Amino acid sequence: MNLRRDIATAKRIVVKLGTSSLVDESSAVSQAKIDRIVDAIESRIACGSDVIVVSSGAIAAGMTPLGLKTRPQDLATKQAAAAAGQIHLAQSWGQSFARYGRTVGQVLLTQSDAGVRERARNAQRTIDRLRQLGSVPIVNENDTVATSEMRFGDNDRLSAIVATLISADALILLSDVDGLYDRNPADPAPNFIDEVRSGKDLDGVVAGDGGRFGTGGMASKVSAARLATRGGVPVLLTSAEKIEEALSDAQVGTVFHTRPDSRLSAWKFWALYAADAEGILRLDEGAVKAVTRGGTSLLAVGITSVEGEFHAGNIVEILGPDGQAIGRGEVAYGAAELQTMLGKHTDELPAHQRRAVVHADYLSNYASRL
Repeated sequence: MNLRRDIATAKRIVVKLGTSSLVDESSAVSQAKIDRIVDAIESRIACGSDVIVVSSGAIAAGMTPLGLKTRPQDLATKQAAAAAGQIHLAQSWGQSFARYGRTVGQVLLTQSDAGVRERARNAQRTIDRLRQLGSVPIVNENDTVATSEMRFGDNDRLSAIVATLISADALILLSDVDGLYDRNPADPAPNFIDEVRSGKDLDGVVAGDGGRFGTGGMASKVSAARLATRGGVPVLLTSAEKIEEALSDAQVGTVFHTRPDSRLSAWKFWALYAADAEGILRLDEGAVKAVTRGGTSLLAVGITSVEGEFHAGNIVEILGPDGQAIGRGEVAYGAAELQTMLGKHTDELPAHQRRAVVHADYLSNYASRL
């Protein structure tokens, strides 16, 4: 398998740009930077690919118009900066693509949009329809309404979820670093990592936090790359300075391989990484061993306690006896009914309660993470 060739010829790709790739030293949106990015994207579109852009930069772009000298720290000011910045950023993208006679469509998402299955499907349909109409979707987190508790965390994670949601053929993560190193590239003699096939390739790698303008450093990019590959989407990680090469022959940066043996279905990926969990099930050791083996449904006998006011069909978090995260699943009973079933064998329950609490087909565990 030649992964770089596959990325170079991928039909549907998501391109994620970090804030530092879009603004100048004063934090103002750089039209020159955006024009260069759009030139490279248009060249890829001309080769037959569909491109979805995940763009950071709204908060930074709003700082200058609002007279802010430093990046805001409090939520209200961040949201105000995003409200002003989203307009400037969208205008810059639109103006740049208009040089090619192409429109853009802004798609603002929050974690709760991805967390509810029907809303996630709506976002998917919107992005797909924009592509069909020849428009380039520009996706960003809706910082004007997202709270600290309901955020993707950074646009690296958002790009991984979007790439999986739309069944992208590749995700290209662009920032200010040309690829993955085993430590800070500014340190003496860092070692460049050309490809990542599994978690073993990351042993000893020290990844840092975000820079001056952004929120997602190398650690978040590696996490997003591994997240996307678990959803079946290969990843290329490099710098925005090398966008032309990244979008042509892909012979730059670090590539992250998918692993077919640990790939999740679209539903299980959503349940595990995007869905809103409405409650918690705590298991005993025996149940933990059973469900982490895979292919085994969760029965009432292995559940020790229930937390939350969930209903049948909701997603619940599944924890072990020491509070360790085991996985997530779609529960077949509401919390009140399940309370009466705890610890009971199936043959001790009435006929209408003999279904599995979480069927194996609707249970996704963390045990097989890369």
